[in-house]
Amino acid sequence: MDIYTVSLFGHRHIEQGSLVEERLESLLYDLITGKEYVEFLIGRDGEFDLLASSVIKRCIKKYGRGNTSLVLVLPYMRAEYRDNEAAFLDYYDEVEICEESARAHFKAAIQIRNRCMVDRSDLVVCCIQHQSGGAYKTVQYAQRLGKRVVEVG
Repeated sequence: MDIYTVSLFGHRHIEQGSLVEERLESLLYDLITGKEYVEFLIGRDGEFDLLASSVIKRCIKKYGRGNTSLVLVLPYMRAEYRDNEAAFLDYYDEVEICEESARAHFKAAIQIRNRCMVDRSDLVVCCIQHQSGGAYKTVQYAQRLGKRVVEVG
């Protein structure tokens, strides 16, 4: 099976959420209906991540043919996950803890996790609304690697 991996990144706070949602849904439709299998990698660190997860779930239900998975990638074990594992596993198809970032200092962990997600990805989807912060640095990293990057913001 040909797995197409997509990672999603955005700022903690986003503007024009409905426009971002509309653009994301259009892209997801193309991916879900056009690829054999799509693996979506996402964090849970801000408004964009929560919005994107919700849109992915909705699109999987609407367009999916059993050809997708939504994977939450945590930078390290978090109490929120540990204390609510069943609820997380009801929502996400899989939850991973990134080994590289789990061994790092917690202040560097999210950026290390993000780079690991990019390394695995065929496509990076982003919502970058200002030129600073972790999401912006992650997209710069993806571009340096020559990854395909699609902006939905």
